Amino acid sequence: MTAPSVLNVTRDSAVATIRVDRPKANAVDPAMIDEFLTVLPPLAADPEVRCIVVTGSGRFFIAGADIAVMRDLSAGNQARMRRWIDVQRLIEKAPKPVVAAMNGHALGGGAELSLACDLRIISADASFGFPEIRLGLFPGAGGSQRLPRLVGPHLAKRLMIEGERLAPQRASELGLVDVVAAADEFEAVVAEWAHRLAERPTAAVALLKRVVDEGYGLPVEEALEREEKGVAELTRTADAAEGLQAFLEKREPVFLGR
Repeated sequence: MTAPSVLNVTRDSAVATIRVDRPKANAVDPAMIDEFLTVLPPLAADPEVRCIVVTGSGRFFIAGADIAVMRDLSAGNQARMRRWIDVQRLIEKAPKPVVAAMNGHALGGGAELSLACDLRIISADASFGFPEIRLGLFPGAGGSQRLPRLVGPHLAKRLMIEGERLAPQRASELGLVDVVAAADEFEAVVAEWAHRLAERPTAAVALLKRVVDEGYGLPVEEALEREEKGVAELTRTADAAEGLQAFLEKREPVFLGR
């Protein structure tokens, strides 16, 4: 018997929204991972989609891994669950902006997913954190590697060892989220940001994301070579020509994402 779908995909012009709906806490299980791995690639490849939003339903964004599933510590089950990192890599490599719209609590695997996104927006009545240590675990689906890259190794280790749920403003102060939105304005704030990002030159965004990811951690000489190749590709895009021409004509550019 096929498991019911837990991802609802909608379109609003150039913005595609993936909404997680798996009561009670939108916890991650292998079926959800399968759905993400099915849904994300066509959205990333669709030139008409210029921004992707990932959000949740109810009181949760994504609460993390389903503990009833995770308690099976067999190698096979852990491998199935670890594919959550494949979902995050699809998000990171998407050639367009991806927004984590944390409508509710973003914990464990949900917080890890958000770190792979290009913009993190959280509702003021939500919380954010990595509580895995309280289960005798640590953030092992991307968190132990992305969090240090975001806030530095010392703070990252402290946050993961303490395992506290952070209030949105504190998460913002630490650089874990970008925007804190009042609960009654959350959807409007997300829509505003998503449509703003969708207006960006998608071809340039795609190359920018790739160049940053490929160059990060390399010796600067090698990183600059990656940048040079990216710039060479960029100069052949229609969006680059349009942006420069619009500037000379003193008008707003109309980017087509190619």
